[in-house]
Amino acid sequence: MKISPSTIAHGMALLQDPLLNKGTAFTEVERDALGLRGLLPPHVQTQEEQVARFLVNMRRLPNPLDKFIALSGLHDRNEGLFFRVVCDNLDEIMPLIYTPTVGLACQRFGHIFQRHRGLFISIHDRGRISEILRNWPHKASIIVVTDGERILGLGDLGANGMGIPVGKLSLYTACAGVDPAICLPITLDVGTNNEELLADPYYVGLRRHRVTGEIYDDFVDEFINAARQVFPNVIIQFEDFANHNAFRLLEQYRNQICTFNDDIQGTAAVALAAMLSALQVKGTQLADETFLFLGAGEAATGIADLLVAAMVAQGLTPELARQRCWLVDSKGLVVQSRSGLAAQKQPYAHAHAEVDSFLAAVQALRPTAIIGVAAVGGAFNTEVLQTMAEINPQPIVFALSNPTSKAECTAEEAYTATQGRALFACGSPFDPVVYQGNTLVPRQGNNAYIFPGLGLGAISCGAKHITDEMFLAAAHTLAASVTPEDLAQGSLLPPLTRVREVSVQIAVAVAEVIFEQGLASKSRPEDLPALVRAHVYDPRYVSYV
Repeated sequence: MKISPSTIAHGMALLQDPLLNKGTAFTEVERDALGLRGLLPPHVQTQEEQVARFLVNMRRLPNPLDKFIALSGLHDRNEGLFFRVVCDNLDEIMPLIYTPTVGLACQRFGHIFQRHRGLFISIHDRGRISEILRNWPHKASIIVVTDGERILGLGDLGANGMGIPVGKLSLYTACAGVDPAICLPITLDVGTNNEELLADPYYVGLRRHRVTGEIYDDFVDEFINAARQVFPNVIIQFEDFANHNAFRLLEQYRNQICTFNDDIQGTAAVALAAMLSALQVKGTQLADETFLFLGAGEAATGIADLLVAAMVAQGLTPELARQRCWLVDSKGLVVQSRSGLAAQKQPYAHAHAEVDSFLAAVQALRPTAIIGVAAVGGAFNTEVLQTMAEINPQPIVFALSNPTSKAECTAEEAYTATQGRALFACGSPFDPVVYQGNTLVPRQGNNAYIFPGLGLGAISCGAKHITDEMFLAAAHTLAASVTPEDLAQGSLLPPLTRVREVSVQIAVAVAEVIFEQGLASKSRPEDLPALVRAHVYDPRYVSYV
C-alpha cells in the first residue's frame, strides 16, 4: 500500500509524528519526496534491522523498569516499530509493557515521565471537557479511561495511573491489531488520597484529596456525554476504578452507551475460559464444581456473575448456580446473616455459620476451585494448598492477583504443595516448573486474551452496546483455542504467541452476537471474518510514495 506524500506531514514534522515516523527506514525516494534529505543518517535500514538493533540495546538494560522506559521512548518515537517489536516478541515484551512491570511504572510515573500520551482531564476542567477532547488530533474509536483510584493491586495512584490506559491500548493493537490511531487513553484526575504522592515533588497530578459525591458524578457524566459528542459511537472502557464507583458506573451507563469494565467483565471472561479448560481436564461440568473466591470486589463478583451466566446457559437456575459460588472478604466468609453487605456481594451471601479465615472456609466448604482476586500476596499458603490437595484429586487453583508481589501463590508453590496435581492459572507470569521430572507450563490469565478481540469485534460492527453474551462468547472461543498439547503440560490458556490469531476468532464470535442481538450499526456482510480482518492493523511499514 502507498500513501500519497501530499496527505502527510513533511520534514521534521513527519519525524515527530509517531504514527507515521519510520526513522532510518525511510527510503531514498521517500527522503527526497518528503523533505527528509539530510535529517537522517545516510544508510537506509529495514524494519527488521531496526527491530534487531532495538532488542540488542534493550536487552542490555539491567532491570524491567529501565526496559519499560526504553519501550515507552520507542512508542513515543515510532509506533510502527514499537508494535513490530511487541508483536514479534510478545512473550518477552508483554510483561514489560503491562503486568507486572506497569505496576512499578505507575508508582514511579512522575519520576520516569518523558512525553505526553493521551489526555489528562482534571476536575478543574468541568464545563469544557468537550473542548479538551477536541484537542486530540485523531478520531477515537476506543477510549480506555481511569480515575486512578484502584490501580492493579496497588491502590490509589491518582494521575500516575495513566500507565494503565496507555498499556491497555498498546495491548489492543499488539494482541488484536486495533489501529493505534483510533485508540485514546484518558485519565480523569479528581485528586488522590495517597499522601505519599501528594508529598512527592515529581507527582504529575492535582495536589489535592479526591473529589467525591455529586461533583464527581457530574464530572464523569460530563466526560461521558462529551466523549460521545466528539467521538460518535466510541467504545468507552472503564479501567481501575474503585469498587464503590466501578459497579454503579457500569450499571448506570452500560445500557446507554457502548461501554464495559474490564476489571469486572474482562477478568471474568478470561477466568471462565481457564475454568472451562480445567474442567476439560477433569471431565466435569461447571455445575459439578464449588467455587470459593478470596476477594469480593470487582474481579470476584464479575467472575462469579459470568460463571453463573454460563451455568444458566447449561440449564441450571440462577439460584442454584449462585449457590455454587462463595466469597471471602476481609471480614471472612460472606454469609446471609451479615449486615451491611454491598449490593454486588448480596447474591453470594448464603446461609452458613460465620467463618473468619480463608483456610477455615476451605475446610468448611470443601471447594473444588479457589480463585484469588484480593491482591493479598501469599494468601494461598502451604496449608491452604495442601488442604485443597487433600480434598480434591485435581484442585483448581487460580492465583489471579497482580502484580507479582500481590500473587496469592507462585506456580512452583501451587504445584509443589499439591504434588503436581493443581490445575493452575495466574495473574502474573511465572516460569515453567519442573516437578518430579514433568515440566508444567502455567499460563497467565491475562485479560489481554479477551478485551482486544472483543474490542476489535465491536469496532468492526459499530456495536451500540457491550453485553454479557459477548463476554460468554469470547470465553468459550478462548477455551476452544486451547489444544490437547497445552492441557497436557498444564496450560489452561493458549500461548501468547497465538494471541493475535485467537483475538480475531474472538472478534468474529463477538461480532456474531452483536448482529444476533441487533446491536450493530452496520449491515451484516456475507463474510464476517473478512469484515473483522479488514480492521486489523499491520505494524509493517508501508510506502509513502
